[in-house]
Amino acid sequence: MRLKLVPEQTSVNFLGSWRYTFSISMLLMVLSAIAFFSIGLNFGIDFRGGTSIRTEARQPVDVAAYRSAIGTLSVGDIAISEVFDPTYGPERNVAMIRIQAQDGDEAMTPEILAQVELALQEVDATLQFTSVESVGPKVSGELVQSAILAVVAALAAVLFYIWLRFEWQFALGAVAALVHDIVLTIGLFSVLQIRFDLAIIAALLTIVGYSLNDTVVVFDRIRENLIKYKKRDILDVMNLSLNETLSRTVITSLTTLLALGSLFVLGGDVIRGFVFAMIWGVVVGTWSSVFVAAVVVKWLGVKRDWSKNDSDKGGTQFATGD
Repeated sequence: MRLKLVPEQTSVNFLGSWRYTFSISMLLMVLSAIAFFSIGLNFGIDFRGGTSIRTEARQPVDVAAYRSAIGTLSVGDIAISEVFDPTYGPERNVAMIRIQAQDGDEAMTPEILAQVELALQEVDATLQFTSVESVGPKVSGELVQSAILAVVAALAAVLFYIWLRFEWQFALGAVAALVHDIVLTIGLFSVLQIRFDLAIIAALLTIVGYSLNDTVVVFDRIRENLIKYKKRDILDVMNLSLNETLSRTVITSLTTLLALGSLFVLGGDVIRGFVFAMIWGVVVGTWSSVFVAAVVVKWLGVKRDWSKNDSDKGGTQFATGD
């Protein structure tokens, strides 16, 4: 007996109120932009600069104890992670501790570094500090530029791929959905002031891939049905396509959210920001595939007869129907 999350035949009118749902998305994008420029992001050490300390100990790394000991010194943002290496024996436990730059200084002062070492050695007397490195403003600025270029390059690659795979209307619809997802994610991080570091950039690029996958599935079914039902109104065809892919969308989203929910609860503080971004990305990515990408394609119009060349009028007329 199979579990059915969605009935085999559904007739949900997804685009019946497309003007309202699309307006909501645009309003949220505007509010996200306002939050970004007025509040700003809570940049982590990767983008703000700071000091990286590598430690080794004979006892297992206790991330919570390390964080609690350093937290009493009020040195700002702290990122602690255990370094795993299959070549390490049980007596070699390595951790990486990153502390944000202090009051604009490029490197941590010797006084503060001595306080950090003393606090950590109170937790574990076997602790040794094997290396101390600083990330200055120049390096962090280069990381910001590289992160922006990575996101822009991903959007450009998506635009090119969808343009080759479908029509330019579909390409613009997909990119509009991806921009929507990224802007809303950045806006949420601005409002909640969650630490924004390179892990979140990785999450944004993963969100792009997830949202694109969902959008391409919907677009494929829309194109098939546009060929199959040449006389039906384009909104009817899109609603039919969205209903036919609804089961796949729900199952994919729920299974992904189950895995991400487990990581969010049990994964620890180190990856919680990344997982939170992914959870939010799954939600807005599913929304944008239906209420942004499909609406943009509907508004731009698509070719109904794919046997004709792009020069035919059928491929350049705007779709009708509300």
